[in-house]
Amino acid sequence: MQVRPIKTRVFKERENLAAFIREHIPNLKDGSVLVITSKIIGLAEGRTVADTGEKSKERTIKAESDSAVKTKYVWLTMKDGMLMANAGLDASNAGGKFILLPADSFVCARKARAILKKLYRVKKLGILITDSHTAPLRAGVTGVALGYAGFKGIRDYRNMPDLFGRKFKFSQANVADGLAASAVLVMGEGKERTPLAVIEDAPVAFTETVNRKELFIPLKDDMYLPFLSKLPKRKK
Repeated sequence: MQVRPIKTRVFKERENLAAFIREHIPNLKDGSVLVITSKIIGLAEGRTVADTGEKSKERTIKAESDSAVKTKYVWLTMKDGMLMANAGLDASNAGGKFILLPADSFVCARKARAILKKLYRVKKLGILITDSHTAPLRAGVTGVALGYAGFKGIRDYRNMPDLFGRKFKFSQANVADGLAASAVLVMGEGKERTPLAVIEDAPVAFTETVNRKELFIPLKDDMYLPFLSKLPKRKK
């Protein structure tokens, strides 16, 4: 698998996304996965709000999330079935604004795929929309898939035999987040100006339809919930 970050000029708010992509990626091989950071999609959709202070930020976070809890550093929020900081609000490289997440990343990925398949004249094309998230008890951020189109986001090993014939009961490979982590690693988090990446020879199963719920687990069924809820409070 090869992951190639694409350096671009600065994307402008409400600019045409497909034209921007074609400007910086003249050719795209059949069977590629195109990675797009959620920031430029939010900008393309005009999903920005002015940064006028903490009160305004708090109101926006609450409006953008399904639930929100104030923590030591951020608002820990639930949005679109995912835990994330501050409902995904991004103030970095935003010119005094907050950039919000796309209104619906799966819909956006599907629409972008339909347009770009025609522009590049390819049959197999994956679109992956990424963001950067933290993980409990781990330092730093990694890439995560907000939405995707054109490939299956999960590889299911359940009921398949292992090397010794024992069948897997729970094992599933998260393909979408794995690709996102690889792409965001080379795209960077600072002033690299690489909001796009092209993945070639990715180990994915291309498909015309995507189950947008395949990666999500209901909160009540999450395996970490009982442990985290019973952790003792740290002594000061």
